[in-house]
Amino acid sequence: MEKIWLKQYPAGVPKTIDASHLGTLVDVLLTSCYDHADRVAFKSEFGSLTYAELDIKSLAFAAFLQQVWGLKKGMRFGIMLPNVLAYPIALLGALRAGLLVVNINPLYTQRELVHQLTDAACQHVVVLDKFAHTVMDSVQEGHIAKVMVTQIGDFCAPWKNTALQIFLKYVIRKIPAWHLPDYVSLQQALAIGKTKILDTVNIDKHDVAFLQYTGGTTGVAKGAELTHFNVLSNLLQAKAWVQPVLDAHDFKKQLVVVTAIPLYHIFSLMANALLFMVLGGKNLLILDPRDFKKFTKRLQKEEFHAITGVNSLFNSLLNTPGFEKINFSPLLFCLGGGTAIQEEVAKQWVLKTGVPLLSAYGLTETSPAVSITPLTAKEYNRSVGLPLSSTEISIRDDKGSELALGAEGELCIRGPQVMRGYWRNENETRLVFWDDEWLRTGDIARVDKQGQIYLLERSKDMILVSGFNVYPTEIEAVLAMHPGILESAVIGIPSDSSGEQVKAFIVKKDPHLTVESIMEHCKKNLTGYKRPHVIEFCDALPKTAVGKILRKQLRSRV
Repeated sequence: MEKIWLKQYPAGVPKTIDASHLGTLVDVLLTSCYDHADRVAFKSEFGSLTYAELDIKSLAFAAFLQQVWGLKKGMRFGIMLPNVLAYPIALLGALRAGLLVVNINPLYTQRELVHQLTDAACQHVVVLDKFAHTVMDSVQEGHIAKVMVTQIGDFCAPWKNTALQIFLKYVIRKIPAWHLPDYVSLQQALAIGKTKILDTVNIDKHDVAFLQYTGGTTGVAKGAELTHFNVLSNLLQAKAWVQPVLDAHDFKKQLVVVTAIPLYHIFSLMANALLFMVLGGKNLLILDPRDFKKFTKRLQKEEFHAITGVNSLFNSLLNTPGFEKINFSPLLFCLGGGTAIQEEVAKQWVLKTGVPLLSAYGLTETSPAVSITPLTAKEYNRSVGLPLSSTEISIRDDKGSELALGAEGELCIRGPQVMRGYWRNENETRLVFWDDEWLRTGDIARVDKQGQIYLLERSKDMILVSGFNVYPTEIEAVLAMHPGILESAVIGIPSDSSGEQVKAFIVKKDPHLTVESIMEHCKKNLTGYKRPHVIEFCDALPKTAVGKILRKQLRSRV
């Protein structure tokens, strides 16, 4: 496809980037630690880490892994942590030791954890004590050899950490019982690591930095091999698109970003942790973004310049009492990704904050960013923006042939941020690439004359009604316009007359909301075959830890 999007780039954004001169991700992150030593890099409710402290503690962490646990370059290391201060220490420490970081969702069940550990051949893990009971079972079954355990208050004053542990464990009972006789605490590991010397590790930019697990387009959990070069390329691409908004505001302060999406997720890992470290910024870590009352109170106390999230997070914040008391005057940009941003949510966001909610698009397999709306844009426009610098796109049919501009087909990607392949899975790697170079995203999309990408649906979520393609995101966007609806999710269910028909799951905002009211609303805004024929009210929608609605679970209910 002709690179028509280049003409729409904001002033100052380069057409191409080249990360080959940067060395490795470790080199770049340590440079930030040296350049911004006195600045706070990460701040939680329970303490903070300066860049200098991150450098010192991550070095001790790396030395412990290498000299005490005997981990060698290329081995896998699991990080099973939410947004706590231990996460950046473990991340940079593992990378400095030349290990492959395996991010693990701490909410995983025993079955899910065992699958990922086995597939990655990962036997060494750091975990928050709240989730140590799950790891305990894996140790007993021989899937894990060594465990390091951290606590939420590890970087508080000792007395405060003790009080916090008593409260969490015995008063509100948030820490299930666990028993790991041979574990080491994070604080012990850091104390021991300080006395050791880290041997030089020769890391190449084409070495794998992350085994980032994803269901991809086939639904089977696989480890995407993201090299240092992949990740650095995406960092350069992202940085190039952030710079114009900083220049437009003549910004001189330290950038502060609200980090609510878990850092183990590729979106937050890149767009918050790594990008803002490269920029010398500060991450405000939100431990539990689902506690929106507490989340809102935190935002009332902090000055921040950027916030990232998914549609459901922004929608929930908008509907949380106290949101109107947050000071949004320092806010420079808001970025939504992971799922489609609904027009009604974007409309309410800019109305209440004065800052537009803009969209970006990416995949685990692309490190993750593919496209972004220019951050200088003044309003939401339904697209997920323009392809990033050095990124090519192609819309293809199911045989791999490129389609004409404006046609609907599978979005395919080529660029320096595209993964090397799936870990030890040549078959799945072949399936996800056309011609060994174009990554198949599994997303149905179209591209307009300006090169803007419009996502229509995941191919697996598309509903076929009497031969017509129906996209759940379109219907959900219409339902979001109804004042009585808080959230919705749409799936296809079998129909004798039309093959499939539309079913909507609704979470009420107005307790008096009726099916008739919803049907009338849809009749005014949707053609007949797109309208829900079945409506089910529910108290909540099933979601991932990031906030994506799990349509798969809804389909399994049916």
